[in-house]
Amino acid sequence: MPSALVTGVSSGIGEAIARALLEAGYEVTGLSRRAPAIANERFSWRSTDLGDLGQVQEAAEQLLAPDLFVHAAGYMATGALGELKAEDLAGMHAVHVQAPMVLLNTLAPKMEDGSRIILIGSRTMSGVAGKSQYAATKSALAGLSRSWAMELAPRGITCNVVAPGPTDTPMMVDPRRAGVPPVTPPLGALVDPADVAALVLFLGGEHGKSITGQVMTICGGASLKG
Repeated sequence: MPSALVTGVSSGIGEAIARALLEAGYEVTGLSRRAPAIANERFSWRSTDLGDLGQVQEAAEQLLAPDLFVHAAGYMATGALGELKAEDLAGMHAVHVQAPMVLLNTLAPKMEDGSRIILIGSRTMSGVAGKSQYAATKSALAGLSRSWAMELAPRGITCNVVAPGPTDTPMMVDPRRAGVPPVTPPLGALVDPADVAALVLFLGGEHGKSITGQVMTICGGASLKG
């Protein structure tokens, strides 16, 4: 039975990914601050604040190396120049960038050849007014992923970024992003978290073995606006 480690499973994209993997027959371990509403005998949960790197390191040392690693934990704080707070950037950098680095620094050397790594980025990675700090931390994932893809290619381990556009999750109503409300994409609806999960499932499955070092955008056409 394949195993998966998924962060941010308490809601939104992370929860959708965990549920899709369970339906596909994976044994899933979830990391998040809040307990998810997932009831499945193949699902185990560990309370972990992904912004607390001490907790993340402790988890990394106690977890078994998975066949599939998915880092979906994240949050958004917004602000224009003149309003930016250093603590917002530090917090998002810890959750988005340092947490997967800490986890994989311990787990990747122990992962089996042919395993998969997927980082959840954002269409915002290319830059959006009012979201500079969020964009900076999410865009860092592209550099991490491509570098790790090069390092791990000799072992057949792939590493990719899935970058959703505006997605129908609780983040859309998070008060920390109140200054930049979501815009409905050209296809007429927010991205369905289940669609993001389906792409993750493909990349983590048999036919994802030839894709590595890539950023794959799923945005309902939002990127068509430039």
